[in-house]
Amino acid sequence: MAMFVDQFKQVLRRLSRARLFTAITLITLAVGVGANTVIFSVVEAVLLKPLPYPHAEQLIGVWHKAPGIGFDELNMAPSIYFIDREQNTTLQDIGAYTGDSLDVTGAGKPEHVPGLDVTDGTLPILGAAPVLGRLFSRKDDSAGAPQTVVLSYGYWQRKFGGASSVIGRSLTVDGKPREIIGVLPEGFNFLDQPDAALFLPFQWDRNKTKLGNFSERAVARLKPGVTMAQASTDMARLLPVVMRSFPPPDGYSISMFEKVRLAPNLRPLKQDVVGNVGNVLWVLMGSIVLVLLVACANVANLLLVRVEGRRQELAIRSALGAGWGRIAGELLFESVILGVAGSLIGLALAYGALRILVSMAPTGLPRVHEIGIDLPVLFFTLGLSLLTSLLIGLIPVLKYAGASANSGLREGGRAQSQSRERHRARQTLVVVQVALALVLLICSGLMIRTFRALMHVSPGFVAPNAVQTFRFFIPETQIPDTQAERAVRMDEEILHKIAAIPGVSSVSFSTAVPMDGRSSNDVVFAQDHVYGEGELPPIRRFKFISPGFFATLGTQLLAGRDLTWTDTYEKRPVAIISENFARQYWHDPNGALGKRIRVANTDDWREIVGVVQDTHDDGVDKAAPSAVYWPVMQDRFEGGKQMLRRNIAFTLRSPRAGSRSFMNEVQERVWSVNPDVPLAEISTLGEFYTKSMARTSFTLVMLCVAGSMALLLGIVGIYGVISYSVSQRTREIGIRMALGAQRETLTAMFVRQGMRLTLIGAVCGLITAFVTMRLMSSILFHVSPVDPITYATITIGVIAVAYFACYLPSRRAATVEPMHALRAE
Repeated sequence: MAMFVDQFKQVLRRLSRARLFTAITLITLAVGVGANTVIFSVVEAVLLKPLPYPHAEQLIGVWHKAPGIGFDELNMAPSIYFIDREQNTTLQDIGAYTGDSLDVTGAGKPEHVPGLDVTDGTLPILGAAPVLGRLFSRKDDSAGAPQTVVLSYGYWQRKFGGASSVIGRSLTVDGKPREIIGVLPEGFNFLDQPDAALFLPFQWDRNKTKLGNFSERAVARLKPGVTMAQASTDMARLLPVVMRSFPPPDGYSISMFEKVRLAPNLRPLKQDVVGNVGNVLWVLMGSIVLVLLVACANVANLLLVRVEGRRQELAIRSALGAGWGRIAGELLFESVILGVAGSLIGLALAYGALRILVSMAPTGLPRVHEIGIDLPVLFFTLGLSLLTSLLIGLIPVLKYAGASANSGLREGGRAQSQSRERHRARQTLVVVQVALALVLLICSGLMIRTFRALMHVSPGFVAPNAVQTFRFFIPETQIPDTQAERAVRMDEEILHKIAAIPGVSSVSFSTAVPMDGRSSNDVVFAQDHVYGEGELPPIRRFKFISPGFFATLGTQLLAGRDLTWTDTYEKRPVAIISENFARQYWHDPNGALGKRIRVANTDDWREIVGVVQDTHDDGVDKAAPSAVYWPVMQDRFEGGKQMLRRNIAFTLRSPRAGSRSFMNEVQERVWSVNPDVPLAEISTLGEFYTKSMARTSFTLVMLCVAGSMALLLGIVGIYGVISYSVSQRTREIGIRMALGAQRETLTAMFVRQGMRLTLIGAVCGLITAFVTMRLMSSILFHVSPVDPITYATITIGVIAVAYFACYLPSRRAATVEPMHALRAE
């Protein structure tokens, strides 16, 4: 122990005397280890850690596929839910859920909160146990049962101050009084929706349920010992039972549903939560590991220089009897001290970076609330510190701790020009640095090309930052379903009030705004197309809009006309379709005008009066859905007599969009018409557009940072090698100049040395990139993983930067005075 303490003190003394070396080494390692710790913390929390529910391995997401209409993912339908729950043999239970937006009134200022609609088994499946009261029973979830609500822990604390007397009290939600029956425990998060404040029961009426309506998501828990394949077989067995147990909607037939060829599509629930973010995270993890390798190569180069300065000391110790193990142990011990110290600093940097990351909550990154430094992350950092210690320490040990140490005595005090052997290790490390930096920069270049490609996609609207949006919900307690026109006239009155605000150029409303995550889809028949018995046409995206919707968004009208208020109030059978729909069926926008379409065979045929440009509702990286735009008020639509759209989104164009003062004015105008309904989901179209590209932007920034760090370290490595080479070959330079060598020739000699290393590294990097970049294919958009423009541009850029890194220290060779150089040694 005393020997260990003594050795530790010696290392500290040596490092304190070389403060610049110590500082650079620690900073380099801290950045490399810290970056790896941050990304691994995200990977561990999002991809590796099990979901925070009891026996999470038993939880599955229940989806369906319908190859007959080209759908790989269909949500749960109430009809399937009832049969699956009643007749399955492989599940402990199954539950359905869907996100909701709720208005809370009657208790001070109206407020809008996020919520969830669930069946009675959904929360127990996830292991939720109320901290107060109880959860929903089957009776609570039955049609006609008293209205109830369960509170989240956060909402209970914020709204009611954590009072236990809240159980049994009434809360008015969407105009209906509901009895509070329970409070969920602190820390309980429903999958990846931690902000849900209120939970409501679906209360589906089994007697009124029909086939279709795939609108809800579902979660189930497998029985112990049951595999997902067994559950899938069991649920496939039940689908024909569903078809026999429930009638089709009006205007549809059983044969239509049979043609869809429904089948279960089960998956681990974790996959539902995480989605496809894994590809991005593993690419980032790989890129940050490369940065650490570059950092280790850089530090190893510094250690080689440092040990080079101790060659005579090591040679003397070896001559006096110090064994290889003793010398190697001391050199490795110094590396371990540096590696551990750098890792501790990196861990502190990672802690701060993670706090910032979690507070920012990047869009598209699931399980953000679970990200942090836990035991697996600490073990990872510990392993990383030991690995870096070995990586940076082994090369000096292997080179100088053995027999080569004795060469220091033979060379004597007057050093001669160093041999190629003594340069080889440092040059190899520089080649590795250049190669890895080039790979990372090519990653960054491909992401930049992807981002540019996305920016050049026309989203179907213009100037999104000038479009303000918010949602408005009229509860049934204010206007019943039988008074649809009254609701639409209220919406129109609000529209005109907002239009009178100075600076507002256009106002409209609709059921969905581009890229807001809401969608409604159904089949659409065309009158001039012939369909076989039970054949279904393609699925189309539905939006229900007011006049002026396209003008507000800046969506081009390619043919025909817009909807009018007369179309709306007289319930005229008209519709507008997207360009891709028109070209698919009639080859030209103008050719679609006058054609007629409908959804169900009991619906009226509706004339196509306009064709508009395609809108990328799901993000510019996704294909624009084929869409139909209907008036907000209609009769005989989708098998129903009358449709009332209660939850609508207002869109208004103004240069003041996004400002608090502007929304205060908008709120005043809305409340002048209806003071009991709060504004919900206030945003701008620009924010939706930015969020749709958030994952690409996040990946781009991270890869650019990684690439820049690697390039900087690589350039420092090249600069250091050339600078050190010049300093160690001063006598040779003096002799060459005394024999008549020109200064430009000497400068070029060292530049060639650096460029040779750069070119070797570039070739190795290109080969590596060509082989590995295919792993990035899933996150690229309209860019080949072997894009020649990117490869050529990045390579030329790296070589150009490396040239300056070689030239600057090479100039010192031209300033050497021959006589001084000859006398120096």
